[in-house]
Amino acid sequence: MCGIVGLFLKDKALEPQLGDMLTDMLITMTDRGPDSAGIAIYGDETKGKVKLTVQSSTPDLDFAKLDEDLQKHLGSTVEMSIKDTHAVLRLDTVAAAKARVVLRDIRPSVKVMGHGETLEIYKEVGLPKNVAERFELRKMSGSHGIGHTRMATESAVTTMGAHPFNTGVDQCLVHNGSLSNHNSLRRKLRRLGVHIETENDTEVGAAYLTWKMQTGSTLGEALQSSLDDLDGFFTFVVGTKDGFGVVRDPIACKPAVMAETDQYVAFGSEYRALVNLPGIENARVWEPEPATVYFWSHGAAPTATEKAA
Repeated sequence: MCGIVGLFLKDKALEPQLGDMLTDMLITMTDRGPDSAGIAIYGDETKGKVKLTVQSSTPDLDFAKLDEDLQKHLGSTVEMSIKDTHAVLRLDTVAAAKARVVLRDIRPSVKVMGHGETLEIYKEVGLPKNVAERFELRKMSGSHGIGHTRMATESAVTTMGAHPFNTGVDQCLVHNGSLSNHNSLRRKLRRLGVHIETENDTEVGAAYLTWKMQTGSTLGEALQSSLDDLDGFFTFVVGTKDGFGVVRDPIACKPAVMAETDQYVAFGSEYRALVNLPGIENARVWEPEPATVYFWSHGAAPTATEKAA
């Protein structure tokens, strides 16, 4: 059992409140996942720059002069902001791949949690309330975000096992359920050159979607394919730079509820995650259908596509 939340804002006036609203939603799901918690926020963007969110269990040691050391190796500017065990590194987009290689050499204990033009990811072991306080999640603004509270079933309770998982630029995924074919799929994806960091089944799901998109599928098509290629029970909430998607397996035994108003689209594992949202009393509230892909984008009309029989 885990808890999932997601919030996609249509009304820019709400963007300064995104972190506050998502934090309330996350904390409400504490009893569904007290082991660890995480949140992905799509926030500000600087043209030509990319953000690497990195984590260390010894931040005082690893983050000391990390920006300066990276600059020396990359030959370009690196800006760093630190929040507890995480730091966001802002650097030239063309330097991102080299930065990951350099990090492994100069700070081998630092782990990359996420990368993207707008994406930042914060996740740690502990109660959602404490995780939110450590990273000051309430102060964060952005256009959309997803969050997760984890009750571990498939792998150890660790920071790396916490959700969300990021496996492609500005892509992230949270999951409630259990994938039964993740071991064979992990081996297949690794043979195809897809990097998978952990033994967690959710990371395999995220890597699968990334692989499908790298080979020509849209996110909607990748989510449709997941209904054929992934075995087990799953509810996925996926974030991209411009969009927000939801899919449930054909049996759909994991709870899920959605709400939509003129200001936002929201997802919760249970309705109580949504009760503090503005205007929720007048929202269209429904349970997402099994085997149906829902997707909203800031640049296109919303879609809901049921898998063909």
